[in-house]
Amino acid sequence: TMKICFWGNVTDSIMGRTPGGGELQIALLAKSLALAGNEVVVIDPGGKEEFVSADGIKVVTVKGWDNGIWMLRTLTHRLPQFYRLLKKQNADIYYCRIRDFRHMLVYWAARKAKAKFILALASDLDILSFWMRCKHNYFTQRGDLWTLFSGFFIEILYPFLLHKSDIVFTQHEGQKAILDKKSISSIVNSNLIDLNVLPSVGDPVRKEFVYVGSLARRKGIVQFFELVQKCPQYKFKVIGQPRDRAGHFYYEKLKSISNVALLGRLNHSETIKHIANSKALISTSPMEGFPNIFIESWACGIPVLSLYVNPGSVIEKENLGYFAKGSIDDLIQKLSFYNTPNGINKAAIAHVEKTYNLNQKKIDDINLIFHKLIQN
Repeated sequence: TMKICFWGNVTDSIMGRTPGGGELQIALLAKSLALAGNEVVVIDPGGKEEFVSADGIKVVTVKGWDNGIWMLRTLTHRLPQFYRLLKKQNADIYYCRIRDFRHMLVYWAARKAKAKFILALASDLDILSFWMRCKHNYFTQRGDLWTLFSGFFIEILYPFLLHKSDIVFTQHEGQKAILDKKSISSIVNSNLIDLNVLPSVGDPVRKEFVYVGSLARRKGIVQFFELVQKCPQYKFKVIGQPRDRAGHFYYEKLKSISNVALLGRLNHSETIKHIANSKALISTSPMEGFPNIFIESWACGIPVLSLYVNPGSVIEKENLGYFAKGSIDDLIQKLSFYNTPNGINKAAIAHVEKTYNLNQKKIDDINLIFHKLIQN
């Protein structure tokens, strides 16, 4: 058996309350390794309680995380305590995902323990140019002092970690191709879904197209509003809440459009039920990695109609919906095809079961990847 150390704000995901896609993926990977009989520790710096999950994941917190003077405690308390706890684990493998400068501490702890260090991509932006991150991330949000501080160190440290990682986990072949050109060793380790926890929908009623996600510029709310305006003949439902100035602006404008139902933020189970009762999932986000919501839609047999995002060209390869290649007019034209009842997309369900489902074969495959890493 191995000891693997993860870190992040993943307590909620481990307990079935999903705050975000990256956190959910960390929790599912930790679960797969724990079910394979390995010792799995997750450090949740801001967590309030320590426990062992039903799957055998040990969750530990950083003592004194909120101690110290507010402006100084990151340097005086949080980072030192976090690093000490990382070293204390003395794990065989340390795993990081989601862009964060604190991964550097994890890397140091791994080297101190003579352990392996894995860096996993959470978005295409992780390996694209600084200008692309400015365009699709930094310029689309109002940054506070912490965002500025964190972003500065991420830009300095992340390229170093990419090159120094023992292996980089990518979400799809497109990301791996980019890393191959940079001579960075990587492997495709696809996102996971636990089909056992998906709610069942007996007799779905598909009346609307569904948009799921934050209402924000970087998630494509501007393009979604344009699409809705041009399509009064179709019904849409929106699951999510405003996250930035653009989100609030267009949220208010959507209120006055009669063919749009604003459902606000829903829990994971309710969201899945709404997806299963939709004609198709609409994605207008300009930049992603491999959205969990795509996999969850396909698991329900619901196609994805995507304006910009097509991870590893999977939508065309597996016939999972439609990729508009950035043309909103093409996407709108395609809505008419999916507006008529086309039945469950059985190919999508089969693809999810084969590629992403956390079954015993997937658990064995993941366990083998980690064992091989230790042996190298």
